[in-house]
Amino acid sequence: QVQLVESGGGLVQAGGSLRLSCAASKSIVSISSMGWARQAPGKQRESVAQTISGGLTNYAESVKGRFTISRDNAKNTVYLQMNSLKPEDTAVYFCNVRYPAWGIYWGQGTQVTVSS
Repeated sequence: QVQLVESGGGLVQAGGSLRLSCAASKSIVSISSMGWARQAPGKQRESVAQTISGGLTNYAESVKGRFTISRDNAKNTVYLQMNSLKPEDTAVYFCNVRYPAWGIYWGQGTQVTVSS
């Protein structure tokens, strides 16, 4: 089993920045994909950033140019750097990693609140 623990969420003013972390209990060196999704009250969960083949990342149109996904294999951690935050970014953010042998795993989520 793999456990993912998100951290770094909190309250931030519009225009500010926040970096979310997703620490995995297993090595992420061999994962086939990683990403972040979010869910706001009354809305469906939406993909924010998801890595694809060739080292590319598919970002939601609403966050392009503002959010960046990255990883640190030595720390078994996936990051989401969020800049120029907007109130519309307020949501619970979930990380995911996909292991070829074990499948996809999701974290429990971390709350991000952007105030005006």
